[in-house]
Amino acid sequence: MADTIFKKIINKEIPADIVFESETVLAFRDINPKAPTHILIIPKLEIPTVRELNGKEHGPLLGEMIDAANLIAKNEEISADGFRLVFNCGNNGGQEVYHLHMHLLGGRQMTWPAG
Repeated sequence: MADTIFKKIINKEIPADIVFESETVLAFRDINPKAPTHILIIPKLEIPTVRELNGKEHGPLLGEMIDAANLIAKNEEISADGFRLVFNCGNNGGQEVYHLHMHLLGGRQMTWPAG
């Protein structure tokens, strides 16, 4: 299986506007933003979709992704007004890159339904 664009960003093979990085998580600005703040938060571990997650094994990693989202939202000054976190899964779910990622969206009023 070929490396995804996210794997290449993790490996620093292609540039990205990185806003957060730890040993296990990387976050960067989306190149096609859907809100004033649109940041992708990804695990450095290659997991294709939400379907491959296991709570016992991946719970701590998901917690780190949520912690990163909260920190980034605070740094981006969108925490007080609210923000949205989204995982897309599979083609019908809108997933374009098959490396698990969470969208952090904010800076405007979100609408519902989302899709």
